[in-house]
Amino acid sequence: MKLLSALLLSTTLAVAAAPAWAQANTVPSQPHLLVKGEGSRTVMPDRFTVDLLVKATDMQPDTARKQVQDNVASVLAAFKRHRAVADTVRADNLMIQPEMRYANNRQEFIGTRVSRRVRGSFDNTDALQAFLRDTNASEDLQISSLQPGYSKEASLRAELKAEAAAQTRQSAQGLAQAYGARITGLYSISDVAPSFAYGVQAGSWPPARGSIVSPPSPPSPPAPAAAGYEASGSRVAESVQVGPISITEHVYAIFLITDGS
Repeated sequence: MKLLSALLLSTTLAVAAAPAWAQANTVPSQPHLLVKGEGSRTVMPDRFTVDLLVKATDMQPDTARKQVQDNVASVLAAFKRHRAVADTVRADNLMIQPEMRYANNRQEFIGTRVSRRVRGSFDNTDALQAFLRDTNASEDLQISSLQPGYSKEASLRAELKAEAAAQTRQSAQGLAQAYGARITGLYSISDVAPSFAYGVQAGSWPPARGSIVSPPSPPSPPAPAAAGYEASGSRVAESVQVGPISITEHVYAIFLITDGS
């Protein structure tokens, strides 16, 4: 019973050390184990998403609008011409706002700024590079980002969460057995890291060591490389190299325990 008394005292101190609102419906009053599970994979990207900002400023709002619409139409045509993944091409709504500049110690109105953001993805780097070569970057047509991705990320994350959950169960069972305790039930499970009075805050959990359940080792990736582009004058001189990306899911679980004696 000494173990049970110590666990009860530890739990009581942990609850008292944090604000009541932070602990409500999260920390049980009875003895418990808080464990973390992790599932991770390293994959090669098969989606390359380009974000563009199309904008224009003019004293005549309709003039700026027409310039933006013409440039957006040109970008959309380039996406189609270079076979972007169809359901990834999107043009956001038109945004209109006053454009100001600071001069002579005061704000001056210089026209109406019209803008739209356009996004599209390619499934191979050859198509991406062809699109970049075909894009005339300028002050009014800017490539704001280029991000690699993985087309099966959603299903992979579901798989990794299942692995992480299994890892929490194995870890809790191992800890309970090591201390002569017995798991009586699952109190809560979440993919958001808790911030309890355990001396560990969300985002600072140490990596698991000696875990009973571990994700399969990924194949050795090629040497890391960057994916990006450089603007040179009005043309885009692309430099696109594919490197691996890591996808990780965490699960945090609280198991109720009792003294095994």
